[in-house]
Amino acid sequence: MDPPIPLRALYAEVPRPVVVLASEYPPGHATGLHRHARGQLVFAVSGVMAVAGPSGSWVVPPERAVWLPPGVAHAVETRGGVSMRSVYVAPERCAGLPQRPTVVAVSPLLRALIVEAAALPALYDEAGADGRLVGVLLDRIRDTEVEPLHLPDPADPRARKVAAALKRDPGSKRTIAGWGRLGGASARTLARLFLQDTGLTFGKWRNRLRLQRALTLLAEGRPVTEVAYALGYESVGSFVSMFRQALGVTPRRYFRRPDAERP
Repeated sequence: MDPPIPLRALYAEVPRPVVVLASEYPPGHATGLHRHARGQLVFAVSGVMAVAGPSGSWVVPPERAVWLPPGVAHAVETRGGVSMRSVYVAPERCAGLPQRPTVVAVSPLLRALIVEAAALPALYDEAGADGRLVGVLLDRIRDTEVEPLHLPDPADPRARKVAAALKRDPGSKRTIAGWGRLGGASARTLARLFLQDTGLTFGKWRNRLRLQRALTLLAEGRPVTEVAYALGYESVGSFVSMFRQALGVTPRRYFRRPDAERP
């Protein structure tokens, strides 16, 4: 996701409050850990990204974006080819935007604004129509709906060992007692560590992990039934229930919703 040197200089130094860059990345592209002086809204017009930082990870499926405040270290990996639009916002214009990395919903209007802003000249007229478009873009980012797609990493080494193993096999049916034995802690201790370090119970953390993995698989076009059983659910209904409880809609509606709203 690191742009070439001329683009890096452009968004870092151009005397405009907002700069939007368009980039194309192949499957499996990884940026390594880096940070920007400006805030950044990372949006994939197509494709799925995984964004990781010191505090955890996010999966960014189509029609979603991740907001990264200025100075936040992060790495991006593409899952399949990704057509990306990055909205870089000067620190002084970040008031009212989330203070921590956040996944947000991208409405059809916000999507259109991002795509249109990416086509503006670098030194667009701040006092004219282009400047007004950028102002509306910032307003729409501030008004976006936050979605529960952040997976915080535990700090305790015992819990971190369990979290890493779960990420390798999110569909495992091992009990919390079994995971505790793997991590070198009792079930009760492991439960306490996850809640203490992540703010989520062990069960909710595992569901969040499965939700992230499900979004990646569904965005690749995998059938809901296949995804449900791959992630360890006893039935498609139980998987859909978890998905609806987390995101408010079924898996099919989650991916169809933005298209249905477009004229």
